[in-house]
Amino acid sequence: MAYIYWDVRPILVHLGPFAVRWYGLFFALLFIIGYWIARWQFRLEHKDLASLDTLLIYIVLGTIIGARLGHCLFYEPDYYLRHPIEILEVWRGGLASHGGALGVLTALYLYTRGRPDQPYLWLLDRVAVPTALGGFFIRMGNLFNSEILGTPSQLPWAFVFAREDLVPRHPAQLYEALAYLLVFFGLLWVYNRLRERTPRGLLLGLFLVSVFTFRFFIEFVKQHQADYQTGLPLKVGQLLSLPFIAAGIVLLYRASRPVAK
Repeated sequence: MAYIYWDVRPILVHLGPFAVRWYGLFFALLFIIGYWIARWQFRLEHKDLASLDTLLIYIVLGTIIGARLGHCLFYEPDYYLRHPIEILEVWRGGLASHGGALGVLTALYLYTRGRPDQPYLWLLDRVAVPTALGGFFIRMGNLFNSEILGTPSQLPWAFVFAREDLVPRHPAQLYEALAYLLVFFGLLWVYNRLRERTPRGLLLGLFLVSVFTFRFFIEFVKQHQADYQTGLPLKVGQLLSLPFIAAGIVLLYRASRPVAK
C-alpha cells in the first residue's frame, strides 16, 4: 500500500550563520496575520489602533512564556524540575498549546487593566478569532518539524515520517491544523455577521468548546507525550482539554441568556 512519504527538512533556508526554520516562519505568520485581523476588528468597532502594538507584545510574550512553561510542567515535570535553567532554552523546542492558552489569558488580563474601553471578555472574544488561525500555523510547523507524531495507521493517507522512522502513522498534526482552520473560518463568519453586537463570551465560548473538543478526540491518534501518563484513563492532552471545554460551555450559556433591561 502506498503512503505519503514525508521527509521535509525543518530548516527552510540558511542565511549566513542564521537558519530560517519552517516552524519560525509559521510562528511569524501567526502574529503578522493575527495583527491585521485584530486591526480590522478594532477599526470596525472604533477602538484605539495605537494600542495594538502594545497588545501584540503582550500576546507574543504570553504565548511563548505560557507555552514553554506548559510543556515543561505538564509533559516533562520531572526533568525540568531537576534542570530548571533549561526551561529558558526555548530554542531547543517544546511548547504546549494548553500552556499557551493560559499564558495568553493572563497576558490579556494584564493588558486590559487601565483600559476600560477594552473590557477583558470583549477582548478575549476578538482575540479568539486570530488565535484559532494561530493553532493552524503552529500545527503546520509541527508537521514540518516531524514532531507530535500520530499512532501507527494503515490508512491510505498515513504519513511515513522518514526523519523519525519508517512506520506509517496518522498525520495528527495535519488533523489538528485542518480542524483549527475550520474553527477559524467559523468564528470569522460569526464575528462578521454580529461585529459589535456579538454577545460577550460567545466567540471565546465557541473557540474553547470547538478547539478543545477537536483536540480531545485527535489525542486518541497521537503518541504519548508524557512519560507519567501511562496508566491514566485519558492522555494528558485530553485531561487538560476538559476544563477549557467546561469553561466554553459556561460562556456559551451566559452568552445565550437575554440581556437584562
